[in-house]
Amino acid sequence: MTVRIGVLTSGGDAQGMNAAVRAVVRTALAADAEVYGILEGWQGAVDGGDYIRPLGWDDVSGITALGGTVIGTARCAAFRTAEGRRTAVAHLIEKGIDRLIVIGGDGSLTGTDALRAEWPDHVAALLASGAITPEQAERHHSLVIAGLVGSIDNDMVGTDMTIGTDSALHRIVEAIDAIASTAASHQRSFVVEVMGRHCGYLALMAAIAGGADYVFIPEQPPSADWHAHMASVLRRARNAGRRTSIVVVAEGAADADGNPITAEHVRAVLSDEMGEDARVTILGHVQRGGTPSAYDRWMASMIGHAAVEQVLGDASEAQVVGVRANRPHAQPLVEAVAATRNIATLIAEKRFDEAMAARGHSFVQMHAAFRRLSEARTAVETPDPDKRVAIMHVGGLAPGMNAAAKALVRLGVDHGFTMLGVQGGFPGLIAGDVRELRWGDVEGWTSTGGANLGTRRWIPGEEELYGLARSVETLGIDGIVIVGGFNAYRALTLLQEEKKRYPSLNIPTVVLPASIDNNLPGLQMAIGADTALNVAVQAVDRIKLSASAAKRAFVVETMGRHCGFLALATGVAGGAERVYLNEDGLSIGALAADIDAMVAAFSGGQSFWLAIRNEEASAFYTTDLLTRMFEAEGHGLYSVRGVVLGHVQQGGTPSPFDRINGVRLAAAVTDWMNEKLATGEGIQAFATPDGIRPVKELDDLVDWEVRRPLEQWWLVLKPVLAALGHRPGSDVANT
Repeated sequence: MTVRIGVLTSGGDAQGMNAAVRAVVRTALAADAEVYGILEGWQGAVDGGDYIRPLGWDDVSGITALGGTVIGTARCAAFRTAEGRRTAVAHLIEKGIDRLIVIGGDGSLTGTDALRAEWPDHVAALLASGAITPEQAERHHSLVIAGLVGSIDNDMVGTDMTIGTDSALHRIVEAIDAIASTAASHQRSFVVEVMGRHCGYLALMAAIAGGADYVFIPEQPPSADWHAHMASVLRRARNAGRRTSIVVVAEGAADADGNPITAEHVRAVLSDEMGEDARVTILGHVQRGGTPSAYDRWMASMIGHAAVEQVLGDASEAQVVGVRANRPHAQPLVEAVAATRNIATLIAEKRFDEAMAARGHSFVQMHAAFRRLSEARTAVETPDPDKRVAIMHVGGLAPGMNAAAKALVRLGVDHGFTMLGVQGGFPGLIAGDVRELRWGDVEGWTSTGGANLGTRRWIPGEEELYGLARSVETLGIDGIVIVGGFNAYRALTLLQEEKKRYPSLNIPTVVLPASIDNNLPGLQMAIGADTALNVAVQAVDRIKLSASAAKRAFVVETMGRHCGFLALATGVAGGAERVYLNEDGLSIGALAADIDAMVAAFSGGQSFWLAIRNEEASAFYTTDLLTRMFEAEGHGLYSVRGVVLGHVQQGGTPSPFDRINGVRLAAAVTDWMNEKLATGEGIQAFATPDGIRPVKELDDLVDWEVRRPLEQWWLVLKPVLAALGHRPGSDVANT
């Protein structure tokens, strides 16, 4: 008998659940398994009948862009009883299901694991009552499960992110951006309440990405004098020229004695004790709604694919499949849930430092970074000797450059540096186009696209080095932070080589990575890559809608040069059948096979077919050539259009992740700069999430010829795309 897998979504909904369902269905079908959707969560298992139905390839077409969950979710009181669970077992066995993938929160996953433990007893009881046959009892003697965490709170220990969190953060930050613009018009204060009963992730990250002044989270209650401290922080910012004050409050925030700190409470403090014109915005369920972000689509697809491999493998223990460093990560479900629930216990027992640590190093790091930004001095008496640090951009534009520059300026001022903005990269530095940047000069930069300091790809050659060195000396620059892409790393190696000839270049110089291509060494995501990916995926969504009235194929070209990140991640998140990468190359044989698959798909009733092409996938098989070739071989069965997304991918408002990433890296860079200026070390280095690394390590990390890192973590998405793009009955898979 063919293996049958059940998939259900349970508990609260979360954006990205549909991408996970699609991945489960198509991965299972590619492995010759059958998939049954259990509608309305565990209620559907208890009710049985048509609530448990087979899901085919076409049943999950076009659902990745939808919020919520297309198979429904519900709270089920009956499932909390032994009788209700036994009924669910009977209905699952009736359908031949003994493998389950459950997408939900810790409550849903705990209930599923309890069912797994009870399963043999229920089977024995059902057999004794005659509800199932001996053959069914023998065939379905145990239940194999895998869990995927669908929770916008990001509250599961052991996974970097949970399905829905990034999308919820997008909703919150969009709202804060909108609130900030109206607040600035009237010089008002706003208190924004976000979800997070026991977890402050959304509140903390939204405060960082939204440029808020203050935040309250459950894991770290404020000090007893928080009224006065908050007033001090907000007044200092106002005195420095800020026209708004924004405070973010997690719904579960409380003081050290467990007394709730509500949004209304904070508003009253702002109004009564500070005289602020303060308003409250409670975002509520808008955080759960809307189109899933690109990350929630490709990440959910990746772990959905991994979950099927788990239940088809030797999984004697229930596993929850999450993500670590953008790769699937499985851990025992019982341990993950216990560790997650223990945080609420730690908070209740006032062991707040332990609660923070249990959230992980990144959470602690970002909380410290926010405190530093929030409490940073707006001006510092110039120390002796004065340390002058320049910020410049080198390389292509990357959304989030402004957020990084703002953080660098404010943290640098707090360190006592004089911060200098170089206009237009190295040409601007050589020409002396440099101005001091004060705390108030970068107000509002967090949410703006583009690069307010300008950027150039140009790096100095042999003949320009003297002018560069002279300008650095004349301007009295003691350190340089270069925010940029691959050319910034090239420049870094040049400065390392030439600093012996030009002593003024023997100063601390560090690159902070920013590139939509995501082709930079030593990190998972460069600043700008997430925004570019979201722009590309949103474009694909619109393209699909444009094709809804006709049989049409599209070839969409993304940026990326010789790096396939944008193309591959867009393909997985956007639901492409094929992705063409520079890393793989293109051949006429592969294209012929793809044409056969395309013709077969349209002949079988498919109405849309999507190929994503990296701009440098092939020098010969261009987007235009592929478009004409695909249409010619269709012989009128379908039409084909080519779309080159172009520089739209460099535009737009930076995503929450790109803003947060900029702050994280800026905090590390300013600390490093402070240390090197104190010791007088003229070191060239580059920033990574794991620390600042010396330039000499670049050769071990980079393929200079093709301008990409030797380790490309995103290639883990290739088998995911292959499984999700392989239509049953086709002999052609996406390789």
